[in-house]
Amino acid sequence: MTLPEQLRRIDQTLIQLLGERISVLAASELPAMQEQLSSYRALLAQAGVSECTWESVISGCMASLANSSSSQPKTQPQRITVVGGRGVMGCFFAERLSIAGHHVSILEYDDWNQANILLKTADLVLICVPLKKTLAVIRKVAPYLSSTCILADIASTKVDSVEVMMANHSGPVVGLHPMFGPGATSFLGQKVVVCPGRKPATFQWLLDLIEADGGNLITCTPEEHDRMMVAVQAIRFFSNFSLGAFLAEEKIDIERSLEFASPLYRIEINTISRLLAQDAALYVDILLASDDRSAAISRLVKTCDRLAKLLVQKRPGFLD
Repeated sequence: MTLPEQLRRIDQTLIQLLGERISVLAASELPAMQEQLSSYRALLAQAGVSECTWESVISGCMASLANSSSSQPKTQPQRITVVGGRGVMGCFFAERLSIAGHHVSILEYDDWNQANILLKTADLVLICVPLKKTLAVIRKVAPYLSSTCILADIASTKVDSVEVMMANHSGPVVGLHPMFGPGATSFLGQKVVVCPGRKPATFQWLLDLIEADGGNLITCTPEEHDRMMVAVQAIRFFSNFSLGAFLAEEKIDIERSLEFASPLYRIEINTISRLLAQDAALYVDILLASDDRSAAISRLVKTCDRLAKLLVQKRPGFLD
């Protein structure tokens, strides 16, 4: 038997086994299927299979299941309008909601003549526009909505957006913040911050949908969200961007450096590469989203400057 034939036979067996695994998952309660990697480590090592490869297989099975409409909770189909639904995140939400069996419409700036129909009849209106346009779009959309319509947004700041939604709409309000970017094909393994505004029982079906799709919900107040995002987003993005700029100015051969690299260095370089490959305007908006973020970045710069001066002075306690 030739090598291609051997590989083809093995692949056919793998595909069949993966299909069986997905079928078993589909018949199980998903929350109970949290598998422990530690129980497989000895077997993986014996077979020469890396833990990363195994985790990819498991994630792939879960993603296949999440992409199936049969895995979604059975709820009454809702009429949903995604404002900004042709953007990256708008497309993502529109697709996931459609797969779940809901009737999804898209409203963009160039088809506002349909706003009266798409907004007045909607059960949920989801604002998926760039951060700097979010508040203006909320104010523009709100007058069209019925008192029972759920108004939601996905902006990366929550105090202002939830406040404006509450002030301009009398019905249910919820602020969402998906903690992931382009490339996700489902909510599998992804975190979504939830800031309830008003009448949470009315949008529980939406939260259930995200969880059924594999998402992890984090509930908090808009104030706590924005405090956490100073560290989780603004400081982290600025630190990564600064290190990337420094390496470029120092003319470091990144490809060559990876030959010498520790795993942690590789992770850092991969993070910087992903950051620099994405839309710069998005990260500028995130960095400048609030005065608190700008102030925290300034304090970070002062801390780095102080530590650098102590290091140059060879002060033994510079890290204390």
